Amino acid sequence: MSENKDLPVTESAASVEGVKFVYDFTEGNKDLKDLLGGKGANLAEMTNLGLPVPPGFTITTEACKVYLGSGEEPAALRDEVSAHLVALEERMGKKLGQPDNPLLVSVRSGAKFSMPGMMDTVLNIGLSDKSVQGLAAQAGDDRFAWDSYRRLIQMFGKTVLGVDGELFEDALESAKAEKKVTVDTELEAADLKKLVTRFKKIVKTEAGRDFPQDPREQMDLAIKAVFDSWNGDRAKLYRRQERIPGDLGTAVNVCSMVFGNLGPDSGTGVAFTRDPASGHQGVYGDYLQNAQGEDVVAGIRNTVPLAELESIDKKSYDQLMQIMETLENHYKDLCDIEFTIERGQLWMLQTRVGKRTAGAAFRIATQLVDQGLIDETEALQRVTGAQLAQLMFPRFDEHAKTQQVGRGIAASPGAAVGKAVFDSYTAVKWSRSGEKVILVRRETNPDDLDGMIAAEGILTSRGGKTSHAAVVARGMGKTCVCGAEELEVDTKRRRMTVPGGHVVEEGDVISIDGSSGKVYLGEVPVVPSPVVEYFEGRMHAGADDADELVEAVHRIMAFADRKRRLRVRANADNAEDALRARRFGAQGIGLCRTEHMFLGDRRELVERLILADTETDREESLKQLLPLQKQDFVELFEAMDGLPVTIRLLDPPLHEFLPDITELSVRVALAESRQEPHENELRLLQAVHRLHEQNPMLGLRGVRLGLVIPGLFTMQVRAIAEAAAERKNAKGDPRAEIMIPLVGTVQELEIVRDEADQVVAEVEAATGVALKLAIGTMIELPRAALTAGQIAEAAEFFSFGTNDLTQTVWGFSRDDVEASFFTAYLEKGIFGVSPFETIDKDGVGSLVKAAAEAGRRTRPDLKLGVCGEHGGDPESVHFFHEVGLDYVSCSPFRIPVARLEAGRAATQSQGSDHR
Repeated sequence: MSENKDLPVTESAASVEGVKFVYDFTEGNKDLKDLLGGKGANLAEMTNLGLPVPPGFTITTEACKVYLGSGEEPAALRDEVSAHLVALEERMGKKLGQPDNPLLVSVRSGAKFSMPGMMDTVLNIGLSDKSVQGLAAQAGDDRFAWDSYRRLIQMFGKTVLGVDGELFEDALESAKAEKKVTVDTELEAADLKKLVTRFKKIVKTEAGRDFPQDPREQMDLAIKAVFDSWNGDRAKLYRRQERIPGDLGTAVNVCSMVFGNLGPDSGTGVAFTRDPASGHQGVYGDYLQNAQGEDVVAGIRNTVPLAELESIDKKSYDQLMQIMETLENHYKDLCDIEFTIERGQLWMLQTRVGKRTAGAAFRIATQLVDQGLIDETEALQRVTGAQLAQLMFPRFDEHAKTQQVGRGIAASPGAAVGKAVFDSYTAVKWSRSGEKVILVRRETNPDDLDGMIAAEGILTSRGGKTSHAAVVARGMGKTCVCGAEELEVDTKRRRMTVPGGHVVEEGDVISIDGSSGKVYLGEVPVVPSPVVEYFEGRMHAGADDADELVEAVHRIMAFADRKRRLRVRANADNAEDALRARRFGAQGIGLCRTEHMFLGDRRELVERLILADTETDREESLKQLLPLQKQDFVELFEAMDGLPVTIRLLDPPLHEFLPDITELSVRVALAESRQEPHENELRLLQAVHRLHEQNPMLGLRGVRLGLVIPGLFTMQVRAIAEAAAERKNAKGDPRAEIMIPLVGTVQELEIVRDEADQVVAEVEAATGVALKLAIGTMIELPRAALTAGQIAEAAEFFSFGTNDLTQTVWGFSRDDVEASFFTAYLEKGIFGVSPFETIDKDGVGSLVKAAAEAGRRTRPDLKLGVCGEHGGDPESVHFFHEVGLDYVSCSPFRIPVARLEAGRAATQSQGSDHR
């Protein structure tokens, strides 16, 4: 309903007339995710497809926004819920919490984007001291009724009343110990009845109130708790991690209960239409007899593979396989499905486009193209640059000597090495101290999210591919091994015992392989990824698993290259980096930083040039530098023959090329105290004092240095021109572009350009070679961006230096602020992501857009690029495409990511989302 889309989050929204806040499952569809959330929209879609979905209704995200904005539910919401509840009761032939024949419902969160385990769910609402008897009679099973009741009190107490969940867990463990059993299914009705009494006492003591016996009060409080969970700490942390907007709100789904804990002919499970770890087709998922859904995702009891359902309940298995095929063909993607079997009757509780590993994403996209379900354009929307970057990480060396101590389920691939830690707090603490850690748990829960983010990988002794650890790790791209049953994890003593009796103490190094599920003692060496070997030209498509992945990546990259408009260049300062960049698909060099050519042995030459106090000394320094620079450029032009090479003239903060002032002062003082000769050191110290700057990044650098030190830029231009002439004489095709750094006014550029034009003319006359050297500038100061129309009169191209532009726009010194307060800004939500990682569209981005438009008004054929590291950031690439730049430039390793995202940007469709 379009009238709901822009509902303001204010108290007045509660009285808006004609706004519909509740939808029956029969009223919605999969395209209403903004309004009904992902879970509600997909429950409605499955209902429309005629699949067996328990009846229910969805409270919209707009109701949540009103509640969060005003602190009160919309005035009309209670009446709408009541009307839908009455309709549900009539359809089911029973009433909520009715003592002799109770209707029970679940209250589940459901935001637009999947946030597994981050928000709240309460099952079995409607049970009370009276209705539990009716449920027992209705089901003919006392144990089932009391098991359901204890689950309600446990979930309601923790989720709605804020009781520490460990108190319920401890009581449950005590009950099992008293009975001398190991799993909760071995507790009998009488045991569970006693446990209910214990749970109610915990609620009374901790919450200061009795567990509510009124079923409508239970439901209303649960709905509010789900709304509140949108702003819970773990939900906010997850949204920041996954870059999900914080203003979307969550829907609430109220669904009639079906029960998987009615005995061995009942159960619950999670299924995938393809393997979310590899992308291979087959029967994938987990099933747990005599259980409710939370038991599967919590990993409390180890499940059986979904394929075993065929021997347990063939009728339900066959029906499930048919439904899975229907859903995959309908959604045209990997589907993640939750289901329950109640005494042989299959019910569908949820479906969504499933989270998958990076490798699975590429394989599935190409498989679906081959099956004719999607086209190349849609295939590009099914993968991301972040996933491609994951595939380029190293893997364990299969030939290395290792000590394997266990094996679990390969839940999320990768090679992770770190010190074992046994709780989230320690993982975060050690990680912030620079330690690499592996979070080891029996099973994870949503409260472990901080530690999961901080860790290199996650290892659990319980759970399967659909457990909380597996699902969240896959979503984050973290290495994860689950269900390593042979490992005995003792979180209280902070240790893990492995087969053979060896004990891994906290702080011991372990290695986990998320592709094989293997767990090793110590550090296992890593080798390059096959995807990197493919980009390097050392691996080609073939038949085995690695080559199958390479083939999928190859095809997706071909799609992207055919579709993209943005060209992709490399930031490279030498021939070796240039050649690697070219293998990775670079279409030129967008930034060659010439100051990097003068580090190491050559540093002294630049120091001598900067400190020269006579024209003769300066000319001698330039004379020595010229042949070195020329040879650098010859090698660079040869490596990038036929492609553009943008060379930034010298732009060193002076302190990088001068002696350390403190060290030099000490040397002079010591020499004076010993009455030793020190005239040279004293002269050097005086010069360093003269040139010393409090803030070198905003001092004598860039074009300013070229104007203050006569002959510096002309020497570099001469080296470029002579190198280009030499390559042309050798039948090469050099395409040099000269970039003037740190320009703030057109007059600076005009002076340097006039000198450069004169030098080029001299080289042409001396060599007889005609040269076409484009001259442009780097836009890295706000003033340059604001006067871009004037600067374009003297520039043939702009290259946006977004690293420095971000520093100067924000007033940040990157080296200082990232270590001092960025962590706090990210945690407080001031930044969703560092502005040095993803471009600040509203601030820095607006300057880029304005400068691009002004420059092209002056010079319509002005070439526009970006050479800050934002050029390799996926989200930033989309922005640069939108504002009309011609190319992005980034480090060689990020070139494939930029190519892929440039293709995705060119084919982006607003309706496609595969978070």
